[in-house]
Amino acid sequence: MTGPVDGLLDRVNQVILGKEGPVRLAVACLLARGHLLIEDLPGVGKTTLAHAVARLLGLEFQRLQFTSDMLPADIIGASIFERATGSFVFHPGPLFAQLVLADEVNRATPKTQSALLEAMGERQVSAEGDTRALPEPFFVIATQNPLNQVGTFALPESQLDRFHMRLSLGFPDARAERELLQGEDRGELMKELEPAMEPGQLVDLQAHVPHVHAAEALIDYVQSLVAHTRQTGRFRTGLSPRAGLALLRAAQAWALVDGRDAVLPEDVQAVFGAVAGHRLHPLPDEEGRTPDEHADLILEEVAIP
Repeated sequence: MTGPVDGLLDRVNQVILGKEGPVRLAVACLLARGHLLIEDLPGVGKTTLAHAVARLLGLEFQRLQFTSDMLPADIIGASIFERATGSFVFHPGPLFAQLVLADEVNRATPKTQSALLEAMGERQVSAEGDTRALPEPFFVIATQNPLNQVGTFALPESQLDRFHMRLSLGFPDARAERELLQGEDRGELMKELEPAMEPGQLVDLQAHVPHVHAAEALIDYVQSLVAHTRQTGRFRTGLSPRAGLALLRAAQAWALVDGRDAVLPEDVQAVFGAVAGHRLHPLPDEEGRTPDEHADLILEEVAIP
């Protein structure tokens, strides 16, 4: 079952150079039916990664460029009076796509950001008194700039929790950057990308993820990590039960991407930072560490059963 996944990884890595780890995490996130947040400085490839994954999955795709003047109706859609019928007809917005790229999501106001909450949590939207189902599958891949950038609005904790993983790309190493400078334009490469799998294959892989075997001792390890975040005294609140389930699903997806039918503790460790980092909110005297540093410290403190 890993053939299409290998092809997907190979093609994304031809566009995003030297970032095999974040690319693998992004694919595991989508196989776990999760939404993905990519946070980093402008110009390091956030939008390119999101766009490449979207094209290679072969899904109906919409890109939303978030701005400070965007309104919820610009995302969800609105009812428009049609003279021919003498009635109002709902016109779905760009959110009604299988894969939505929310570019620079933290440049929108909190009111507009909240329009994504129900869609990401329940895969449906409520508009004008009606509840409308979103397509299946439905993913949001969002990018955001660091909060110290001008014109950004912090995502609320409730919205951050809707993202299965948060990734950061960082600057490429010298070899990858030289290849980038001497190689073909990324935009031109993007135009040449063909889907690496059919939508049916993606749905089959997603359905298989929960069936990747997780032994009792592995479940104990996941529970120990979650419990430690609640007991350590470094965070306002620890990880929620939903976060624990997200951690397990991400580890199962990571194992599947690696071609295995059973989860290892190393799989949990590989995805822990991406799943937990944005859900942990340190107390004021603990804010000196980055989310990755907090995650690494937790992994050091919790023994593998």
